[in-house]
Amino acid sequence: MTKIKDLHKAWSKDPAYRAEYDALEAEFTVMAAIAKARRRAGLSQAELARRMNTTQSTVARLESGRGQPSTRTLLRFAKATGHRLKISFEPVKGKG
Repeated sequence: MTKIKDLHKAWSKDPAYRAEYDALEAEFTVMAAIAKARRRAGLSQAELARRMNTTQSTVARLESGRGQPSTRTLLRFAKATGHRLKISFEPVKGKG
């Protein structure tokens, strides 16, 4: 059986695939940070949903990247998990 990481490695040689993958990097980073913060807080999706006064399916959508969370939602998430929201902008390599 072929592993996802092996497929990704092979597909990454295609410039079109690489460009699309790189374009989604920010979204992947947000999804991973959301899931990591929830686990760090020791909360299930259902527990987090109760703290945020929302549904478990909404939390699942946040973690899966199906939707773009607003800053307000991210602030509610941070408070519910005992974190501080920090947003930063970093220069793109090779760009001014």
